[in-house]
Order: sequence, then C-alpha cells, then structure tokens
Amino acid sequence: MLAPGQDHDLTCAEPLLENADADALIGDKAFDADPLLNTLEQRGITPVIPPKANRKVKRDCDYALYRERNLIERFFNKIKPFRAIATRYAIATLRGNAALRSLSERSGHPESVGGGLI
Repeated sequence: MLAPGQDHDLTCAEPLLENADADALIGDKAFDADPLLNTLEQRGITPVIPPKANRKVKRDCDYALYRERNLIERFFNKIKPFRAIATRYAIATLRGNAALRSLSERSGHPESVGGGLI
C-alpha cells in the first residue's frame, strides 16, 4: 500500500492488518493510538508500542521485544542508499541491472544477484 507522503502511517495501519496473522505488532510511539490498540486487542495481537509521553493512562510495553525493532530499522537504513534501484526500475531497466551488478561486485558475490543471470 502506498500512501501520500503527507499522510500519517497510522492511516494505513488498520487496512494492512486486515489480512495479517501476527502474534505481535512492533511499532514506534506514533502508533500509540487507542483505535489501533483496540483493533489489535480484538484480533488477539499483542501491541509492542511504547506509550507516548502525553498519554494520560500509561500502558505497559515489552521493551525487550521492542529492541528487536532496531534490527529492522538498521536493515532499512543500510538499503536506503540503493532505493534508486527499486524506485526507478521502470525508467531504465538496463541501468538498474547494471547497478545491481555493480552492487554485487562490490559485495564480492557477483553470482548472488539474479542467480548470476545479470
């Protein structure tokens, strides 16, 4: 699902969760909203979302599990410089393939991209 840049991620959260079969949802403080938390509770999904500082009734959060979110964040931060490959594929497929080949050569595993077909 692709939302306009000015929309909050929370607007897409519930539609994305409709088909999800998860035990827990790990999110940042921006997802600490009662409607989302109620939906998660109804579906039996444990919210792992730290409470906002301005929340009147504080909630518990599994901070040990929340720390796992850091791994995902670091992964996306590592691949951000290469997003041009993913977002501009329709403009120049050949240049994208060349960029993938260049990336794989830099990593020392040229056979790892496309099964060596590029």
